[in-house]
Amino acid sequence: MSGRLRSIVSALGRWLGLPSRQGRWLAGSAWSARGILAIAPLVVPRRGYLLYVPRGYTRWRRLPLIVLCHGCRQTPETFARGTGIAAAADAHRWLILMPSQRANANAWSCWNWFDSATAAGKGEAAIAAAMTRKVGRRYRVDLTRVIAAGMSAGGALAAILAVRYPQLFRGVVVHSGIACGAAASPLTATSVMARGPDTDVAAIGRAAHRAGLRVPLLAIQGMADDVVAPRNATALVRQCLAFDGVEVGGVAVGAALPAPANDRQQDLAGHAVRFRDWNDDHGLVARLVEIDGLGHAWSGGDASLPYNDATSPDAIGMIRQWLGDIAPGRTHRQE
Repeated sequence: MSGRLRSIVSALGRWLGLPSRQGRWLAGSAWSARGILAIAPLVVPRRGYLLYVPRGYTRWRRLPLIVLCHGCRQTPETFARGTGIAAAADAHRWLILMPSQRANANAWSCWNWFDSATAAGKGEAAIAAAMTRKVGRRYRVDLTRVIAAGMSAGGALAAILAVRYPQLFRGVVVHSGIACGAAASPLTATSVMARGPDTDVAAIGRAAHRAGLRVPLLAIQGMADDVVAPRNATALVRQCLAFDGVEVGGVAVGAALPAPANDRQQDLAGHAVRFRDWNDDHGLVARLVEIDGLGHAWSGGDASLPYNDATSPDAIGMIRQWLGDIAPGRTHRQE
């Protein structure tokens, strides 16, 4: 069969709603009128993205959507390769949306999580939300399973999306990332990464609380991370619990977390891994995974690429398990 005929047959199959035989990457872009950055107001509020449509996709079945945000000095392409997300998407039938940072918005390809507009839900958070809505309109997305996720600066952007757009995102995965609003200004971003928030992130979460909405958290943190300090993962949990209405007490960076419902330790891939879960009456609210010996790298990633550690436990597997533990349709409660 010629290439042209294969393309015609494939297009006809998609029109009829037949399951696709193989996954495919598609490029697109989205913009938001609220997407102006406070630190770079002349940058056009538009970003490109890659969308992975998995093998077996059909318009007759709604699939989960994971919005996966890359870290600094990464692109969607390198982040996808490092995490192996396409193979996971094929195996589990996930749609994957990967926003792409512009060079003129950040010279190191970081998401500007420390930008005041972005932290408030405008800026790049508004653009990522616009992308998510665009994909949700064009593809068969299960709106009860739209997840924000990311690593490092991408994890920080995902945390902002969870706090500022809880009506859109039903869960958040933050790998080696930072809580929403953790830096009081761009000037303190580096110190926040090294020492933890210089703001009361629990108060930010508490102020953003909306009746009937909850966004469960999976935080994955390497305990040997010398770029994003483990205190930031603790702050993420505090913010998530406060957003959910759980009393966390104290404002200090090192303030103790409430007692978890479950606290267990396992040896995985030669690493000691501690899992802590916090629940409410509706199920799992937050899970913190702390991995001894892991630096600033995606756990279980492709070590041929920067910021990946193949010797550590599989982060994709932990995400899959967590998705099963947050019951679809129960993440938005009635009060």
